Amino acid sequence: MAAAVKAKMIVDKSFRIAEVDKRIYGSFVEHLGRAVYGGIYEPTHSTSDESGFRNDVKELVKELDVPIIRYPGGNFVSGYNWEDGVGPVASRPRQLELAWRTVEPNEVGTNEFFKWAKDVGSEVMMAVNLGTRGIDAARNLVEYCNHPGGSYWSDLRRSHGIEQPHKIKTWCLGNEMDGPWQIGHKTAEEYGRLAVESAKAMRLIDPDIELVSCGSSSSTMPTFPEWEATTLDHTYEVADYISLHQYYGNHDNDTANYLARSMDMDHFIHTVISTCDYIKAKKRSKKKMMLSFDEWNVWYHSNDADKKIDPWSVAPPQLEDIYNFEDALLVGSMLITFLRHADRVKMACLAQLVNVIAPIMTENNGKAWKQTIFYPYLHASRYGRGVSLMPVVDSEKYDSKDFTDIPYLDSAVVYDEEGDALTVFAVNRHLSESLELTVDVRSFEGYRIVEHTVLEHDDLKATNSPAGEKVTPHNGGNAKLEDGIVKAHLGKASWNVIRLAKSH
Repeated sequence: MAAAVKAKMIVDKSFRIAEVDKRIYGSFVEHLGRAVYGGIYEPTHSTSDESGFRNDVKELVKELDVPIIRYPGGNFVSGYNWEDGVGPVASRPRQLELAWRTVEPNEVGTNEFFKWAKDVGSEVMMAVNLGTRGIDAARNLVEYCNHPGGSYWSDLRRSHGIEQPHKIKTWCLGNEMDGPWQIGHKTAEEYGRLAVESAKAMRLIDPDIELVSCGSSSSTMPTFPEWEATTLDHTYEVADYISLHQYYGNHDNDTANYLARSMDMDHFIHTVISTCDYIKAKKRSKKKMMLSFDEWNVWYHSNDADKKIDPWSVAPPQLEDIYNFEDALLVGSMLITFLRHADRVKMACLAQLVNVIAPIMTENNGKAWKQTIFYPYLHASRYGRGVSLMPVVDSEKYDSKDFTDIPYLDSAVVYDEEGDALTVFAVNRHLSESLELTVDVRSFEGYRIVEHTVLEHDDLKATNSPAGEKVTPHNGGNAKLEDGIVKAHLGKASWNVIRLAKSH
């Protein structure tokens, strides 16, 4: 039998990256497929509340403790008239939705979604339409949502039964405007000018809002990173964040290469940071641009099925990826990547939350269930709050088709000072060998191991379904702490959460 693969880490409480912004555990609900209708909202469901929202789904979202949710899109927002989704539901228009070629009934709009988000304990990240619309619609929406009263749009909100303003803090200046598929697609110059002028008007109404400028739709766009450089030339002083979007798939069924794709994400983040800092230097600015990775996930399983859906139906089953075990491992590594960039990545949205490339699935008038990717997301959201530390890591490595020097150990460490807790997140990327891990935690005197949670499965392609969950975590990990050194065997191809706390 081959010797176990080895990896060592030194963790010191003085080696800090940054405080983790809890909003990196955000998500996304778009008017797409069954995300809204049949997902979060289904008035005929046995668990639905008086507003038609499914309580069983609400409970699963609460379990994930999602701090912020992006809404209403996505590609959807670039053709959306927000006024269609407010006021008496009976008089709202049914519209042809061009991004996904469906019919939008507008039963759920701004006010309904805001109330639902409040019910699940989330803030809203609201996107404005800079595709078919622009400055006027954007400023009116801010006035409708955030102005107390005494003006046309704020009084209209009050007439709709919403006396107090929503006070939505975070706003996206459009969506993927670099993409030729986007309704109202712009060049970088066109977008930069429109975004800065929209931002100016929105901020005049509410100076306290924070704004996200559109970055590239993915690192593979031919205009990347020139798009960032050109648009930030306009928006650098008005925007607080620039967005990044990235999805990965395993089309060629090469797992070793697939599990290394978080290294591509890491490179994407580095490149965007470099571009932001170049514009900062160019402008002699004192401001540091932060990153909002507001779309990320695995997305490829449903591509073929989506080609067969007839247009112009309401809430068809679009983008319904059924995730397998290896997808959960990559999602874990993507979360680890955010933690390692906690100094610059301040928001991130797992796209999406329910049914559409999502951790939570539902059956129409049936049960809600958890996909494989639910678990790493849950663990990171629950235990990845505090200060992201910078461990010194020494791991054996491998090469794959697209990547070289891939560490078998992918890891991040979070120190919760208030709770006297330390969490090590670790993925063993080796597909056939366990990994022998030692972690030097001598700077954490008087700590003990609380638990070692593991997500593992012999079948990389194992999936969960309404009939049962094959892929679920267990607390049978074998981490031990002796003389300030944690020793653990991480099973082949596994996601691990090793939690330590101070003995009181």
